[in-house]
Amino acid sequence: MTALTSLWPVFGLTLRTPRLTLRPITDEDIPAAVAAARSGIHAQGRNPFSIPWTELPAEELGPNMARWYWRCRGGFTPEDWTLLLGIWLEGEFIGCQDIGAKDFATLKTVSTGSWLKQSVQGQGLGKEMRTAVALYAFDWLGAEVAESEAALWNAASLGVSRALGYELNGVTRKSWGGKAEEVQNVRLTTASFKRPSWTLGVEGHEAAAKFLGVG
Repeated sequence: MTALTSLWPVFGLTLRTPRLTLRPITDEDIPAAVAAARSGIHAQGRNPFSIPWTELPAEELGPNMARWYWRCRGGFTPEDWTLLLGIWLEGEFIGCQDIGAKDFATLKTVSTGSWLKQSVQGQGLGKEMRTAVALYAFDWLGAEVAESEAALWNAASLGVSRALGYELNGVTRKSWGGKAEEVQNVRLTTASFKRPSWTLGVEGHEAAAKFLGVG
């Protein structure tokens, strides 16, 4: 265990799928995360994020991403936490998969969100990384429900949800980037989850779970 991990135990958590490595983003990883985001995430005029952070000027994108990572850590408690997991493919940072919860001890419910750089989209990696956090939530943290959302037009995200067994959970109207957007809510349970044929590799769970108030 490194000195940093002893102070912030979730930094020792690592999830491994057949192709990907997922682990919490450290300050040393932020430049790679910013570079991946700057390379492009979505088509012009089709922003899948409720807060259009990808549309910031290049010189503002990095500071904004860093502030978000630090804000999530600063507000991290067992009652309200967000794990921002970087995604690595063959040693290259390619995106982020987050998993978070409020009042997890009572609700046993997590929420997820993610992004991938455009150059690696269309290879099933989005499904693989969301499968990883679903497996971790259900099998290691003891979650009973995983929730997510996507704009109604976001066929790629909703396609991943369908493939994993998420069920439709109502449409809401939200303000996304100052514009009204119809948003599809989806819900996954241990019963509906379509499990993969592969096994998730997990390192550093015990200390991380204790820090999350689960262990």
